[in-house]
Amino acid sequence: MSVIVIEFITLDGIVSDPDGSVGTPLGGWAFRHGPETVAGDKFRLGRTLDDGVLLLGRATWQLFSRLWPRRDDPFAARMNAVPKLVASRTLARADTSVWANSQLLESDLVDVVKRERRDVVITGSLSVVDQLMAADLVDEYRLLTFPTVLGTGRRLFPTDGRHAELECLAAEQAGAAVLTRYRRAAR
Repeated sequence: MSVIVIEFITLDGIVSDPDGSVGTPLGGWAFRHGPETVAGDKFRLGRTLDDGVLLLGRATWQLFSRLWPRRDDPFAARMNAVPKLVASRTLARADTSVWANSQLLESDLVDVVKRERRDVVITGSLSVVDQLMAADLVDEYRLLTFPTVLGTGRRLFPTDGRHAELECLAAEQAGAAVLTRYRRAAR
């Protein structure tokens, strides 16, 4: 089992509001580079979506639950079919019925991830990522880095965050962006 964080990110490390859905002044920065840069399996998840589970925070889940069920391309079919765990204190179990295979976490996020036997993929969901990074549970980061510098916004790795040594697994151009894969360095 691996815990994999996937994020759209700017050159200066900002991950907030890549699609503009939050309405920040500089939001939508990832989508300005055209649909070919963000569409499909840009994070090279492959069989991980077939055999793993998505872990989403409330805000990301709510955004995705409005978008993905209406799409009908092959990648959307995989996104809709994958089991989804939702970390939320405000959603009700009935709320999750709008997106197939969604289930609210019944207990502590960190405990759930520690017990999970499948690969866990977290997309967006910075509050979830923060908790898993603090618990030293993230095994891999797949970052789609866009040639944009925002100067302000939420960073994936905050300046007061914990130290981490990572090993680069791969780097490849993906449209206007670059997909980089890093894993936790051997201890």
